[in-house]
Amino acid sequence: MLLPGLLLLLWLPASPARRGPQLLGGAHLHGTPRCYSAEELPLGQAPPHLLARAAKWEQTLPVALVASLEAEGRRRRHDRPPAGTQCPVLRPEEVLEADIHQRSISPWRYRVDTDESRYPQKLAFAQCLCRGCISAKTGRETAALNSVPLQQTLLVLRRRPCSRDAAGPPTPGAFSFHAEFIRVPVGCTCVLPRSAQ
Repeated sequence: MLLPGLLLLLWLPASPARRGPQLLGGAHLHGTPRCYSAEELPLGQAPPHLLARAAKWEQTLPVALVASLEAEGRRRRHDRPPAGTQCPVLRPEEVLEADIHQRSISPWRYRVDTDESRYPQKLAFAQCLCRGCISAKTGRETAALNSVPLQQTLLVLRRRPCSRDAAGPPTPGAFSFHAEFIRVPVGCTCVLPRSAQ
C-alpha cells in the first residue's frame, strides 16, 4: 500500500509539466483561453479536452430530452397537429399512463432551445401551460395557486470571437470557449400567489 502511494506522489508533480503550456480547460499559462480557427473546430463542436473535464451533459435532463423531442416533433408533423400551449383540462382517465409533465396539476411542455454560440447547442426548456394550477376536484384551472417554472443551473460553454494574434482585433472565424452557468427551466410547480387577486 505504501509503494503505490509513493509512486503517485512522484508522478503528480511531473504530470503538469508533461502537458506543456496548457492547463486545465485549455487556458494558456497567462490565463487566456485558447483561440480556435474554424478549420480546427467545426461549428457545433467543442474541444475534446473540455468535454472530458466539464459537465457530463448527456446525463442532464435538458440535453437527454432533445433527441426524443425532435423525433416526436417529426412524428407529429406527419400524424397530427402539435398540442397547444393552453392550459389543459385534467381528466384522470386520460392521463393515468401519461408522463409526469402531463399528469401534474401544474402541467408543462418541452421545447427545444437552440443557441449556436453555446455548447450544448440544443437544450430542452420546460414551458408552463397554465398561469394558475389545475384543481384536483374539477380538473380545470384555478387562480388559487400559480404555476411557476423550476430552474436547474447548468454549466455550458459559450463561444466568443477571439484574436489569433494576442494583441490584435478578433480574427474572422476564430473563437474561444468560456464556461458559463445558465438557468434552464426543467418543470413547473404550484405555489401560493404573492398577493391576493
